Amino acid sequence: METSNKVTMSSYRKHILAQLQERKKEESAAFQDLISFCNHLFEGVDILRAQNVQLTVQKERLQQENLDVQARESGTGKSNEKTMTLEKKVYQLQEELTELHRRKGEHTQQLIDLRNMLEEKEKELSSKISRLQDTEAALSALRLACKNLEQTIIEQESANQILKDEYEALQLAFSSLEQKHQKLEKDHSDLITRWMAHKAKDADRLNAENERVVRVKQAQLQKELEEAAKEPVVVKGDYLKSAPVCIAASVPNKMLFKFDAHDGEVNAVKWSPSGKTVVTGGGDRKLKLWDIGQKEAVLKGTLTGSNAAVMSVDFETEETLVVGASNDFASRVWTVDDLRLRHTLTGHSGKVLAAKFLGEFSKVVSGSHDRTLKIWDLRSRSCIRTIFAGSSCNDLVTSDGSGTNIISGHFDKRIRFWDTRSESSANEILLQGKITSLDLSPDGFYLLSCVRDDTLKLLDLRMNQVIRTFCADGFKVGCDWTRAKFSPDGQYITVGSQDGVLFIWNCSSARVEKTLKEHNTIITACSWNPSGQYIISVDKNKKAIVWTDI
Repeated sequence: METSNKVTMSSYRKHILAQLQERKKEESAAFQDLISFCNHLFEGVDILRAQNVQLTVQKERLQQENLDVQARESGTGKSNEKTMTLEKKVYQLQEELTELHRRKGEHTQQLIDLRNMLEEKEKELSSKISRLQDTEAALSALRLACKNLEQTIIEQESANQILKDEYEALQLAFSSLEQKHQKLEKDHSDLITRWMAHKAKDADRLNAENERVVRVKQAQLQKELEEAAKEPVVVKGDYLKSAPVCIAASVPNKMLFKFDAHDGEVNAVKWSPSGKTVVTGGGDRKLKLWDIGQKEAVLKGTLTGSNAAVMSVDFETEETLVVGASNDFASRVWTVDDLRLRHTLTGHSGKVLAAKFLGEFSKVVSGSHDRTLKIWDLRSRSCIRTIFAGSSCNDLVTSDGSGTNIISGHFDKRIRFWDTRSESSANEILLQGKITSLDLSPDGFYLLSCVRDDTLKLLDLRMNQVIRTFCADGFKVGCDWTRAKFSPDGQYITVGSQDGVLFIWNCSSARVEKTLKEHNTIITACSWNPSGQYIISVDKNKKAIVWTDI
């Protein structure tokens, strides 16, 4: 290997020497004529110098002869003809000498110019030789760098080949896993279908059992009523129930009491129309009924049957039924008196985030993450209409007593208005963020929407436009199902913030009336008592707080 390197280095030097000689030959070829001309001039100068010396000697000799002739002529008196001839010859020689001096000067000047030109060319040649050396050095460095890069390219190609092999192996593994995933998804879908069918059968069996029990109770009650009809009964007015009337709502300023509503986070809360009972829904898959007193909340009953977190609750106007929407793709209806599950409404393919009674007690409307709204008939226990909304529904309200008008709030920042008698949306309004909740004012003219851009929007339904925006420093919407509510007189609105603060605004002035701080985490929902004297709020840390100004 070392001998090969020495041979390569020797041939490399010979190659460079040959290139330098060739370069010198090419550079000096341009000056060959000039050098030959200079040499010719030098030879001419030497010849002229020799002739000048000869002529000088001849001149001196002629001058001497002239002096001798003049001396002889003056002494002997010879004729002047010979003198004139000599003088003429001397004159010609002087002219020739003068011409030679002139030519000598010209040649000297040409020689000086040529020397200057030669010096310039030598300097230029020296500069080019220096540049050539620098270029050769740079070329050597570049060749070395080129060798290093070639070696790097070889290494990179080897690494790339290894990566390519690994990629192909991973691609094969991915294809295999993808096939397994598709198979598992298909199996999962089949299992879900079978599970839903099984749950429907269980619900039917449970409902049949409940109906049998109810029939037994009704028969027993009928018998007791027949026996009691034989005796006179005095009915006192104190036993009559009536919904409270709110003349003017009061703004709470303190906590009445706090209690643990569920084992996990509490997602929904609502007062009953009479204001006597509160229903809550939580992540522990339960609905709970509470009797709210002056100092504590007494658990009235627990409604079970849901297989996932309960996201929304609603009372029927007569307080006989409660509906709950669940993350297990279903909604369920329970009776309040006996706490039994009456209906399981399955058919959605996504989480059900909202469910409300639609006008009459026998109909329910639900909104789901599968981008549909469904209307259910409890008498036939079936879905009688599916509305394709185009975006997942976070909340909905019914805007009239007959249940023909539905308003839904969606993930795509739109509020949509539906007429159940038509096939398409009657109108829609685009806001600046996802809609988390909707609520109607008591007079039905205004719609309150909570938006994920940390604002509340008040819409006038008569003009179908936003007329007021509510926001405040420190207020942030905590989740996609944060619920905002009107007061019973429609003068105030309340909603919980991400930092556990309950905000209350004045609807007319859009000014914050009160902020209440007792929660330690996100407030998910709140509800105003129909009397206007109490507010209950719930959070993600299983707490519920009752607020009052008394």
